[in-house]
Amino acid sequence: MKKIVYLLILTFSLLNTHSNAEENNMILKLKSGVVEIELYPEKAPNHVKRFKELADSGKYDNVVFHRVIDGFMAQTGDVQFGNTNSPSFNLSLAGTGGSDLPNLKAEFSDIAHTRGVLSAARSADPDSANSQFFICFESSPHLDRQYSAFGKVIKGMEFIDKIKRGDPNSGSVNDPDKILSLRSK
Repeated sequence: MKKIVYLLILTFSLLNTHSNAEENNMILKLKSGVVEIELYPEKAPNHVKRFKELADSGKYDNVVFHRVIDGFMAQTGDVQFGNTNSPSFNLSLAGTGGSDLPNLKAEFSDIAHTRGVLSAARSADPDSANSQFFICFESSPHLDRQYSAFGKVIKGMEFIDKIKRGDPNSGSVNDPDKILSLRSK
C-alpha cells in the first residue's frame, strides 16, 4: 500500500513539474521559423510576469527588431513606437518607447548572458526596464549582473540568427525584421 501511495505522489509531482515548466515557455514566431523560449520566474519574477502579460495580450505582435548588432544581440519590444501595425509606429523613435505600464525594478541574478539568453533592455537607470528586451547572439559577460536576464531560447536559435543585422556601430536597422507573434505555449 505504501508503494502505491508513493508512486501516486511521485507521478503527481512529475506531472505538476511538467505543467509548471510548460507554463513558463513561450512561442515566438518569426518570418524564418518558430522559436521556443523558457522563462525563469524564480530568477526575475516581475520581468517574467510583464513579458508574459505583454506577449499574451498581443502587444509584441508586429514589433520590429530595431537594434541588431552582429556577434552581440537583437533588441526588440518597443510596443509604443516599434509596432508596424500601430498608428504610432515610427522607426526613428523605435527603441525610445515602452508600454503604458510602470517601469520595473532591476532583478539581477546569476544568469550569465550566454548565447540565447533574453534580458531586459533599459536606459542607464537600472530600474528603467519596461517592455523592451534583447536576445544574445553570443556570450556577453560584461552584461552579467548589470541587466535583468529572465529567459533563454531552448529551440530555434537558428531562426534568431537569421534576424536582419543593423549598422555595425549603432545597430539601427533599415527595413527591420519583426515579431509575427509571441504567446505562452
